[in-house]
Amino acid sequence: MQTIAVIDYGMGNLRSVVNALEFVSEDSDKVLLTSDPEQVLGAERVVFPGQGAAGDCMRAIDDYGLREAILVAAREKPFLGICMGMQVLIEHSEENQGTPCLGLFAGQVRYFGDSHRDQSGVKLKVPHMGWNRVAQTRSHPLWNSIDDGSRFYFVHSYYLDAQDPQLVAGVTDYGFDFTSVIAKDNLFALQCHPEKSADAGLQLLRNFVNWDGQA
Repeated sequence: MQTIAVIDYGMGNLRSVVNALEFVSEDSDKVLLTSDPEQVLGAERVVFPGQGAAGDCMRAIDDYGLREAILVAAREKPFLGICMGMQVLIEHSEENQGTPCLGLFAGQVRYFGDSHRDQSGVKLKVPHMGWNRVAQTRSHPLWNSIDDGSRFYFVHSYYLDAQDPQLVAGVTDYGFDFTSVIAKDNLFALQCHPEKSADAGLQLLRNFVNWDGQA
């Protein structure tokens, strides 16, 4: 098995991500939790998780000197972004009164709003927290053996609004269909937490561990 670098930039509880990857991997010693850009660049696969606020996330990425390593990995290696690790791939977030992000893809990260409602007018809680379905909008190797509409675990107040509709690989209904999964070439990223999503989440991580980075 090839090395998987889980990027540690001090944001969120990463141990659950590492534990889940170790569980689905043939060799748990190949899963590296690291804040070293050289280890990220040297790994065969990269997982970019994260929780918290966009502004804090971007500051931490730069404080750890990880910006360039993340961008290179996202362009060249099998790459999995999780939660905030998906949002900051975009150009800009509304969070923290506006936060410039990594700019790998065109678009915005937008706030659901304090009065977010479903289509019948019922107010929905923000943050969006708990289990919800992900509708697969196109085929992808990371969807292998995962039923369309499977439930995954979410915790977020902001959602990704990508400019390019071809990026979208999954959507979730929370008042409207928002982009919950994106994929392009060697990159796959999702708003939900596969490490907390029971069998479907573990299968997605297992698919990633065995993915050659080809869509």
